[in-house]
Parts: sequence; C-alpha cells; structure tokens
Amino acid sequence: MTDPYLIAFASLRSINRRLAEEILSRTGDEATFFTLPKSKLSAIMGCSNRLFDSDYRAELMQRARNEARFIDENRIHTLYFRNSDYPSRLTECDDAPLMLYTLGECDINARHIISIVGTRHATPYGVDFVTRLIDDLAAKLDSPPVIVSGLAYGIDIAAHRAAMNAGLPTVAVLAHGLNTIYPAAHRNAAAEIVHKGGMLVTDYMSKSVMHKGNFVARNRIVAGLADCLVVAESAEKGGALITAGIAAAYNRDVMALPGRTSDKYSRGCNRLIASNVAALIDGADALIEAMQWKSKPTEGTQEELPVTMSPDEQSIADYLTANGEGCINEMCVTLGIPISRLMTTLIDMEFKGIIITYPGGKYRLS
Repeated sequence: MTDPYLIAFASLRSINRRLAEEILSRTGDEATFFTLPKSKLSAIMGCSNRLFDSDYRAELMQRARNEARFIDENRIHTLYFRNSDYPSRLTECDDAPLMLYTLGECDINARHIISIVGTRHATPYGVDFVTRLIDDLAAKLDSPPVIVSGLAYGIDIAAHRAAMNAGLPTVAVLAHGLNTIYPAAHRNAAAEIVHKGGMLVTDYMSKSVMHKGNFVARNRIVAGLADCLVVAESAEKGGALITAGIAAAYNRDVMALPGRTSDKYSRGCNRLIASNVAALIDGADALIEAMQWKSKPTEGTQEELPVTMSPDEQSIADYLTANGEGCINEMCVTLGIPISRLMTTLIDMEFKGIIITYPGGKYRLS
C-alpha cells in the first residue's frame, strides 16, 4: 500500500525541498507532521503557518488516501524525494517536485538523458532534424540515451516517436494526473511509450485540475531530468524558450537548431544562439562533442556509398543548392523538365532522402 502520508506531505502548498527537509528534521517524519496538534507543531517549528492548520492537513490526508487507492489499483509507481530511486538530476533543482507519479519501467537515472523540445507547429525541417539526431545518437553513443519530452504536438511527439523507432526508451512528462492523457490524440503514443520500455511522469495527482499554468510548471521537470536540452524549432515566444531558460538556470547544456532568419519557427532558436543561451547544434556529433560523451568504438571505417542521381535529379539538386528552395512551377520553367516528369522525379528524390517537402509546395535539400 502506498503511504498516504508521503503523498499528502508532497502536496503541501508552495513547499520545496529545502523547506521540506527543515520540517522533517524538526518533526521526525511525515506522519508526525500530520498527526501533531497545530499548537505543538507551531511550537516545534517556532512559527505559525497556514500549512499547520488542522483542517488543511486533514483535507490533504483525505485526498492522499484516495490517491493512494488510485495508485495501487492502477500499478502506478511513486518516486519520493527522500528515496533512492528519485531522479538524481532533479535533486540539483531547488524547485523540483517532492513526489513524481510514474507509469512504465525506465531508468530515469540513466547515464545519458537528453530532453528535446520545440514548437507545436513543427516543420519538416525540424522533424527531419529530430529524427536524424535521435537515430544517430542511438547508433553512436556507447550507452543508449533516454529521450525526454512533453507529449505535445509537433517536436515533442516527433521526439518520442523517433526514440521508439530507434529502439530507445523515452519519457513523456505530463502536465496532468495519470487518470488522463492530453492531448487525447496521443493516447496511443502514450501507451506505446510505456509498452516499449519508456515512462509517463507527472507531479500531479489524478484529481488535479488541468490549466495552462501546469504546462509551464511541467517544463521544469523536462529541463531538470536531463543532462542537456535541445530546442529543435521555436518561434520568438513559446514554451520551448521557457524550458530553455529553466535549463540554463539549472546549469544544463542548452543547444538549438539554427534556421533561416525568414523562417518563423527558427527565430526562437536563432535568438537563443545569438544571446549565448544555447550552443548551435547540427547533429549528433555536435551534441556528443559538446557533452564530452564517448562514442561507440568503430570497427574500421566504411565509406558511405554516394547517392546515384539521374540527370534530372542532379539538375534539381543543383537548382536547390543555388536557390535554397524551389516550387514545381519555378523549377519546371527554369529547368525545362515537363511537369509530369518533374513531379515523378521529386517523389523519387524524397524517397531517397535527397529532398524534403515543405508546406506551400516548397522543396529543399535534406
């Protein structure tokens, strides 16, 4: 049976690790805190505080007993800040939650943990980068990394899916209790995360009301769980930039994918790099080098076979190299390739991984 006293103590309003340790050093344990009369508790603590009100503590205990039943019935695990299985990296963060509720089996004290965040409006450029980054990290790191994100639309879900496809465990940090999944469209992905050796993590109880502030508070866990944070894409304002600021305050390495100044969802990343909050990252090698992690030993070197392109494909690749991007009508006129043949060639090039299709019918080299 899950200890309701720990749940209740962790849910005290505005309590942090330092205050929690001070209270427990004077009372002895969590049960004593909730069973002492208010007057005696105030005397022990040397002050009067609303946290000591008998009615308030009784209300927390009732909620905690209900939560303990929910936890036991649904095979949820609790990670309490005084226990050895609590994430060691979070112990470095002053505002880390005292209790985490988890579903799934994953080592969140793994040797390498990387958080990846970004805009909900991810472009093919950002999704392709995240996929390649995770694939390469899985292939190159000597110890499989854990990928952390927030299960949101866009970059978050792309990171989770890329991790699962690469055979890596992934952790989804939620802004609500484990009685629901938000967004609902990602319920199947959440189940797959748990099934494939990952984990759902939250500091919210099952009956907690979900509101906008939860998502900002959730970001501190995304930032604190990891060794480094990668921002794949972001507009000039957004949750990813907030998370980057928190990570920097936690002395985590922050990295960002640069983009063209004209691209809306690269402006936030470009600003992080320009203001020296984040280091520029273009792939796994840059991350591994920045973190001074070890790569797998290579058994000889094997040259990659060059992609063989037809004359039409070469013409298109040369055009995109010179212009940055192109659309069908422009390339049809400039290159003199009939539109039906051009469309077929573009599809073939996309399958080969030579180009990426962007919204608005734009094409760029991958």
